[in-house]
Amino acid sequence: MFQVLTGSWALFLGMFLLMVGNGLQGTLLGLRGDQEGFSTFALSIVMSAYFLGFLFSSRYTPKLIQRVGHVRVFAALGSMISAVLITYPVLVEPWAWTIGRVIIGFCFCGVYITAESWLNDASTNETRGKSLSIYMIVQMAGIVFAQWIVSQGDVSGYVLFIIPSVLVSLAFAPVLLSARPMPAFETTKPMSVKNLIAASPLACFGMFMLGGVFAAQFGMSAVYGNRVGLTVGEISLFISSIYVSALVLQYPIGWLSDRMDRRQLIIWLAMLGGAGSLLAFFIPGYFTVIMISGAIVGGMSNPLYALVIAYANDYLEKEDMAAASGGLLFINGLGAIAGPLIVGFMMDLIGNNGYWLFTAVLMFAIGLYGLYRATQRSRSDLDSETVPYTPVSAASTAIVAEVAQEVYIEAEEEMEASDTPGTRPA
Repeated sequence: MFQVLTGSWALFLGMFLLMVGNGLQGTLLGLRGDQEGFSTFALSIVMSAYFLGFLFSSRYTPKLIQRVGHVRVFAALGSMISAVLITYPVLVEPWAWTIGRVIIGFCFCGVYITAESWLNDASTNETRGKSLSIYMIVQMAGIVFAQWIVSQGDVSGYVLFIIPSVLVSLAFAPVLLSARPMPAFETTKPMSVKNLIAASPLACFGMFMLGGVFAAQFGMSAVYGNRVGLTVGEISLFISSIYVSALVLQYPIGWLSDRMDRRQLIIWLAMLGGAGSLLAFFIPGYFTVIMISGAIVGGMSNPLYALVIAYANDYLEKEDMAAASGGLLFINGLGAIAGPLIVGFMMDLIGNNGYWLFTAVLMFAIGLYGLYRATQRSRSDLDSETVPYTPVSAASTAIVAEVAQEVYIEAEEEMEASDTPGTRPA
C-alpha cells in the first residue's frame, strides 16, 4: 500500500481535489436553486442533465484523447469546468443551469477518464487492486470533505462557487506535473446490452436500478434536505453519512461476497437498503432518522454496485470481462439520467418523502428480481470458480471499471494456474 501511495501520490491528490470540486457543485446547486425558488421538477432536470453529459462523454472523450492527446483534452475540459462553475451564480436560471450541468457532466467525465488512464498506467499487476482501493477511498473522502466546506460558507453568495473552480484548476498541477509519461490510450469496445442481459439479467437490472439510486443520492439529497427544513450543516452531515457508511461497509461486504452466494447477498443488501428508506418514509421529520436512513441506503447501495459487477463476471468468460464493463456503465448511466426526473416528480406528487419512497422502490425491486432469478437459474448452472470481489466506486468511469475487470481476469488466471477448486455463486 505504501509503495502505491509513494508512486502515485500526485495522481491521487489530483483526483481528490477533483472529487471535492464535483461534490461541492452538486450540493451547492441543490441548495442555491431552492433558495432561488426553482421548482422541484426544474431542479430534477438540472440534476439529471449532469448524468446526460457524463454518459455522452464516456463515449466521445476516448475519441478526443486519441485525436489530440491527454494533455490538450485535460486542459480544455478543465478550463470549461472552471468557467461553468463561475457562471452558475451569475446566470441563475433553470435553463442556464441545465446547459451548464450537461457541460459539467461531460467535462468531469472526460477529466476523470484522462486522469484515470494515467493511474491505470502507473499500476502494475501486483498493485492494481491496491490502487483501486485507494482510489475509491480518495473519491469518497473528496465528496465528504466537500460537504464540510459547504457547511462553512454562505450558499447565497459567490465564494462557494469560486472554491470548486479553484480546486479543479489546482487538480491539474499534480496530475500534469507527475513524472509519469502519457500512456498509450486504448478502450475496449463495449459488449452489447443484449448479450449482457443474456449473460446476467440480474446484473443488468441491478445496474439500471442503482443508477437511479445514485443519481438521487448525488443530485437530489440536498434538495430533499432543504425542503424538509434541515440546516446547511445538517444537510452536509446527511450527505456525508451516505458516503462514509459506503466506505466503511465496502470491505466487510466484499469479504462476505467471496464467502457466500453472491445472489443471496445482493438480495439481502437490496432489501436492507429498501427497509432503510422506508424508515425515514414512515418516521418523517426527525434528523436522527434521516441520518440513519441515509447511512443504511448509502452503505447498502454503493457496495452493491461493485457486488453486481462481480456477480456479472461470474457468468462471463474472462475474455469478455473488459468489454462487459462499458456495457454495464452504459446501463447504469441510463438509470442515472432518469433518476432525478422521477424523484422530482414523486416529491411533487406525494411530498418530500417521495425521495425515500423512490429509493425504497428501486432497492426492493432489485431484491425481488433477485428472488425471481433464483427460480430461473440455480447454482448448478455454473461450473467454474468465483472471481474475488473488487471495490469499485459508482462515481468511476469506464477506465476504472476496465482496471477492475483486469483484476478479476488476473485473479481467475491465477486460480486456473493453481488448479484450486472453488465454487461459484448463482
